Amino acid sequence: MKKIPDYRKIYTDLIHKRFPEKSHLLALLDKKELTALDIIDIDNRLSPLVQIDNPKFRSYDKKTILKILDYQKKNRYSNIEIEREFGISRNTISKWRKMFLMK
Repeated sequence: MKKIPDYRKIYTDLIHKRFPEKSHLLALLDKKELTALDIIDIDNRLSPLVQIDNPKFRSYDKKTILKILDYQKKNRYSNIEIEREFGISRNTISKWRKMFLMK
């Protein structure tokens, strides 16, 4: 069984304890199912306030990877533009493209 962090609880506590002025972000956590893109969005909104976005510790499920690659294709972005948008290495994007789109 794969254990994943309870991001809803982590970010709820973080917002309540350290950033009560950002309580409007709690609405983003009310979704039935949080995707990795939702977590990235919340993280990016808090990142100017707190540095918790070390890309070394991020992980993405297949569904999220395919959404990012679809977003890249739909918007006709290069790997460098996706790197800037999501904070993911362009080498990682290339690796994902080879893994999921070349099959």
